[in-house]
Amino acid sequence: MFRRAINFRIPNAVIQFRTLLCFSNEKGPVRNHDNSLSKRTFQTQASSYLLEDISPDDPVVNDLFNGLTEGKRASLARSITLVESTNPHKKAQGQMLLTKVLKRPRTNPDLKNTFRIGLSGPPGAGKSTFIERFGKFLTSQGQKVAVLAVDPSSSTTGGSLLGDKTRMPELSCDMNAYIRPSPTSGNLGGVARSTNEAIVLCEGAGYNYILVETVGVGQSEYAVADMVDMFCLLIPPAGGDELQGIKKGIVEMADVIVINKSDGDLMPAARRIQTEYSSALRLLRLRSKTWRPKVTRISSKTGDGITQLWDIMEDYLEVMTTSGELVHKREKQRTIWMWNQIKDNILHLFQQHPAVRAKYSSLEEKVLSGVITPGFAADVLLKEFSRVES
Repeated sequence: MFRRAINFRIPNAVIQFRTLLCFSNEKGPVRNHDNSLSKRTFQTQASSYLLEDISPDDPVVNDLFNGLTEGKRASLARSITLVESTNPHKKAQGQMLLTKVLKRPRTNPDLKNTFRIGLSGPPGAGKSTFIERFGKFLTSQGQKVAVLAVDPSSSTTGGSLLGDKTRMPELSCDMNAYIRPSPTSGNLGGVARSTNEAIVLCEGAGYNYILVETVGVGQSEYAVADMVDMFCLLIPPAGGDELQGIKKGIVEMADVIVINKSDGDLMPAARRIQTEYSSALRLLRLRSKTWRPKVTRISSKTGDGITQLWDIMEDYLEVMTTSGELVHKREKQRTIWMWNQIKDNILHLFQQHPAVRAKYSSLEEKVLSGVITPGFAADVLLKEFSRVES
């Protein structure tokens, strides 16, 4: 145990903090003379959080892959559970399974004959009811539909209700549909970390229409836009005026805005908000060179407007496919999610770093007591994390 002085300067003053750093050379990691982790120790610690070497002939991977190609729902459920796991060995198996699925020959290797649709909106907009109605509409036409519904995780217990299936009783019993609820596990943006990989697995199991329902708790729930072909925003008739619409960052990400619950006494309000949002969209910069976002009204209760909405979706798919934008969009999305995965894994590696774990408790206490600033504590931890022998 020893004391070390940490100095930093601010204008006209030099403030010195003495932090008590505790290390045990007998039981702790091997360190250099300046107390930094040795390269070998760091590599040993890091290797447990990086992918292991998994053989393509791994029995678990082969069993799941064969089940996916045969369209077995149980194999799809087990596969998604595998890619959601944080266990290093299972995580490596999941990545090998994804690799085999992606290498599987397709009729159209660029678009893979699938249509990915993201659905977001505020609580009470009727997202689950809409998916029930829209999903049955698709399966009635002989299509196979996979629904990836994301539930918010509790900040207290970490658990999720995962009750989306209870709002889709008919679709849950449809053999041409598969519904998978997943927890956010603290991830921002309304989707789970592994949702992008679950989409690939659903496509590998033969589902050609993938519906991704976000948490829908605020104006920033549009991370799903970076993993789907078309982003639909569902709003209730009382969604605010056109100024409120412009203020919502999620509106400018939408390819189509759907006014749900357009029936009964809410019909006049639905017509009014459709007009207002149509005006709001004219003031926003277009994200696509070939598609202008549209606003339409539907009733998930009666089914009115579902056919018109599907016509809009088909027009979108035709326009984006013909122009080549859809291929480019999917290519860009793969890059975005590569970097998202890197950020998640680096944060996990940082939190598990021995030097960081040895210091963060004492630094947190000093931040709580106001002795040092959060920024200074972060700098100390980052410096210790980077002090690895080159």
